Amino acid sequence: MEWKFALQLAGVALGLLYLWLEYRADIRLWIVGLAMPVVHGVLYYRSGLYADCAMNGYYVLAGLYGLIVWRRTPRRKGAELRIGRTPKGLAGALAGVGVLLHAAIYLLLARFTNSTVPFWDSLTTALSIVAMWMLSRKYVEQWLVWLVVDVVTVGLYLYKGIPFTAGLYVLYAALAAAGYRRWLRQIG
Repeated sequence: MEWKFALQLAGVALGLLYLWLEYRADIRLWIVGLAMPVVHGVLYYRSGLYADCAMNGYYVLAGLYGLIVWRRTPRRKGAELRIGRTPKGLAGALAGVGVLLHAAIYLLLARFTNSTVPFWDSLTTALSIVAMWMLSRKYVEQWLVWLVVDVVTVGLYLYKGIPFTAGLYVLYAALAAAGYRRWLRQIG
């Protein structure tokens, strides 16, 4: 079996499980989120998507952080971490962080790699960093950031010749819209 195909199948299976758990706001999403970046990291590196590859190192760290936050919050505050809206002042700061990350990652890719898609690779990576942090805080708007990431990523991955993974991101986009609606109803 060709390496791209095998990695895509494993990544799609893990990605679907992760999405289902995220949709349900199930803490086990963080455990699946520790295995999935290994598979995707190798796939992206071998496909020349260097920022996406590096992003998977962040996903491992963010997964550990998210698991700790979701597990410790009930003990620290006496109540489960609840789904909520991103505070208005924080939303602007997160947008600023996203812009700065995009610029920094773009410059790294453009100057130090042979990336053929530095703008789009750095955009999806920067937005993913922001969205992952928002997920760790259970902010409902994280779904909207993921929706943008997913739509851009579909085109990027089709361009780079990894169509099964692009298909996974079509599902991610649909579930991001559904997850947003579900979490809006669950705001506590």
